[in-house]
Amino acid sequence: MPPNPPRIAPFPAARLRRLRRTAALRDLACEHRLSVADLIWPVFVREGEGVAEPVPSMPGVARLSVDRVVQAAREAADLGIPAICLFPYTDAALRTEACEEAWNPDNLTNRAVRAIKAAVPDLAVMTDIALDPYNINGHDGLVRDGVILNDETVEALVRMALAQAEAGADILGPSDMMDGRIGALRQALERSGHKDVAILSYAAKYASAFYGPFRDAVGAGGRLVGDKKTYQMDPGNSDEALRLVARDLDEGADMVMVKPGMPYLDICRRVKDAFAVPTYAYQVSGEYAMIEAAAGHGWIDGERAMLESLLAFRRAGCDGVLSYFAPRAARLLRG
Repeated sequence: MPPNPPRIAPFPAARLRRLRRTAALRDLACEHRLSVADLIWPVFVREGEGVAEPVPSMPGVARLSVDRVVQAAREAADLGIPAICLFPYTDAALRTEACEEAWNPDNLTNRAVRAIKAAVPDLAVMTDIALDPYNINGHDGLVRDGVILNDETVEALVRMALAQAEAGADILGPSDMMDGRIGALRQALERSGHKDVAILSYAAKYASAFYGPFRDAVGAGGRLVGDKKTYQMDPGNSDEALRLVARDLDEGADMVMVKPGMPYLDICRRVKDAFAVPTYAYQVSGEYAMIEAAAGHGWIDGERAMLESLLAFRRAGCDGVLSYFAPRAARLLRG
């Protein structure tokens, strides 16, 4: 309860069930709503043509070749989904210690960005800024003697971001959690003439157990040496999230994200209340997989659980959510 809860009339003058009696009354009294405009659709891209390769740990999700990604982008636009977010499944031969493929102008992500913008120019395209899809060690940053290098990684991320901006990305999503990367990215974008490219910072990204299926989807899971606890957040920390968000906003982030989503709704609420900036959450692969698995066994109503989970983000203060459910939810929301 809040410290000074609102006063209400005693029963029977106040019968709170009155406004739940019919669907019309419930609609009139509804405090938060979910719309298609609140969704960003994460999509995995791989080499090939005409390929839709299922991700076993994420039922209903596939790695798509660039031509199929363009089809997905058209589907998103037709459904009214405002943005699509790209994650590459990089060939093993292109994963190195130095991660040079991350800023190759013709890598999977950049080819997909150009193809989408050519086919569906009004759809916003978001990209991921982190080295794990290109790193032979599976880490988001460069590694030397088992140590994740901060400043050297930031330099690599800047090169990666500039290549994506040049390809036509509308939103850059730094998910690496290195110190100082937002300021470096913003300065580089300004200097290179990409001043209108937005940054949606993964400002509060936790070292979570809920990322497993995603790492399978991008081919980083079996490669990870050690863990990511020296750069991703401790799940026990809450105040630290506010410090990280404040720093990223000061350095030039336009929007901020909390990741994962549902286990961290308290963080979403604190961020929105403290900063009143565009705030997003990522309903990550593990969250998606749990709902799908339970629905697949008939233990829950999958459609209702999906929509309820997405509405929870809005209630917690989020302006939008990245979710693999996006196209299915959009179809239901559009009737």
